[in-house]
Amino acid sequence: MRVLLVEDEKDLAESIRRGLTNEGFVVDVAHDGVTGAWLAVENPYDVAVLDIMLPGKHGYQILKEIREAKIWTPVLMLTAKDGEYDQTDAFDLGADDYLTKPFSFIVLVAHLRALIRRGAPERPVTLTVGSLVLDPVRRTVTRQGSPVALTPKEYAIVQYLMRNHDQVVSKAEILDNVWDAAYEGSDNVVEVYMGYLRKKIDTPFNTTTLTTVRGMGYCLVSDER
Repeated sequence: MRVLLVEDEKDLAESIRRGLTNEGFVVDVAHDGVTGAWLAVENPYDVAVLDIMLPGKHGYQILKEIREAKIWTPVLMLTAKDGEYDQTDAFDLGADDYLTKPFSFIVLVAHLRALIRRGAPERPVTLTVGSLVLDPVRRTVTRQGSPVALTPKEYAIVQYLMRNHDQVVSKAEILDNVWDAAYEGSDNVVEVYMGYLRKKIDTPFNTTTLTTVRGMGYCLVSDER
């Protein structure tokens, strides 16, 4: 079982390498993102472990590049961060698992073995609702084949609505899933952003797909019904 480990903390990388070698893994190690990305593209691996904060090229960039290259090696992201949105970003870009430092080596091995057993089936990388298409790898949105320029917050709202298309979602649900947990402002901010989005994903294309359900919330429907 061949593992790619991309970790810039050399003592930690060597400790993991020795431990995995003792467990029967063959381990290639890179201490920077540029080398790690090159190894990930040039060699077949059963699983890859990517730190997020790396010199040269961070782990998200490596993950994005290998998924764009149609390389479906299972990837476990390894980082000192523990924020909800770090995990969300990793999974949206095509990660398969996530561990936060400090971690138990036994737990790491268990995660890696589970990923290897699961294998690397090719997976869809886009969300599609009618002519609206969101690519989480490239972080782009198009409608009827034309690019739609969105701010990061607008993108996050569209992604949440597309994952729950044809369902009514409340302001509270949108706030819980898109805004930071520390947000203490009015939920009217959701209405403001819905206005922005309608002007970007509906009005220029003569569609009416982002609807308000009075007293309940919002619903994104297909324009190809």
